[in-house]
Amino acid sequence: MTPPMEGVPSRTDIEHRALAAMLGAAVGDALGATTEFMKPAQIREIFGVHKEIVGGGWLDLAPGQVTDDTEMTLCVARAIMANDRWDLVGIADRFAQWFAGNPVDVGATIRRGIERYLEYRQLHVPPGTRDAGNGAVMRVAPVALFTLGDEKQMAQFALEQARLTHNHPLSDAACVAVGMMIQFGILGYPAQTVRAVADELVEMHPEFRFDDYEGDATAYVADTMRTALNAFFTTASFEECLVKAVNRGDDADTTASIVGSIAGAWYGLDSIPSRWLATLDPVVYAELSMLAPKLVDLSPLLSGKE
Repeated sequence: MTPPMEGVPSRTDIEHRALAAMLGAAVGDALGATTEFMKPAQIREIFGVHKEIVGGGWLDLAPGQVTDDTEMTLCVARAIMANDRWDLVGIADRFAQWFAGNPVDVGATIRRGIERYLEYRQLHVPPGTRDAGNGAVMRVAPVALFTLGDEKQMAQFALEQARLTHNHPLSDAACVAVGMMIQFGILGYPAQTVRAVADELVEMHPEFRFDDYEGDATAYVADTMRTALNAFFTTASFEECLVKAVNRGDDADTTASIVGSIAGAWYGLDSIPSRWLATLDPVVYAELSMLAPKLVDLSPLLSGKE
């Protein structure tokens, strides 16, 4: 991995890494959607190694088109920016508006959660054994940016947004761990500090053990996180990390979106291949480029600084 940044990062460095986290998630989504629900052998047969944003896949996407991973992330970010504050009702309402717009893809757990909100107007779903999916983790990046400098607040808000649709200990733990890894990457913490977050996650929940993991990469949050963390800690660049993740197939768009946010924060904006950014939906690219620095500028770390 790249060495950590020297000293305290500047505001510009932080804003650039925050943007890299958001764009990293989006390019991971667009890259991985092509191989979603495929198995590694199928991917090898068709692509050799899948490493270009070409669209297609089971959703028949246009090159650079994103899915629910990025669309729900944008819902979270827009709700925060609407009033420059944490707004759980605003997030829930934006999820509902997005759902009403017939999105290209909606996970079953997310569908149930939004339908429950529309019926009962409750801001949390009850605990459920079926809620150990990855759909809450994929949209945690805006929370990490908005709460930069306050890990306790990050954990609180990460779980609040998660429980709009998911309420399970494994989902909860993954949301907090990913949020913390994004923050540590943005702040240029040493690699061992980022690794310590992953190790603590595994210590708390052995289901997340990722060393030498070569199993499924399904939407079960433990499978997703094992695949994502294995890709991050066994590669040496943003591109290598995401290529390894998406060539595992299964829920490849979400796996790559999650690890893309972590890798983007760690490796920085210049690490994201320019050809991927050039292919990403330009409307999405523009909105993320506007939202990311504003979110981090509202954070406890930067809001009081000139």
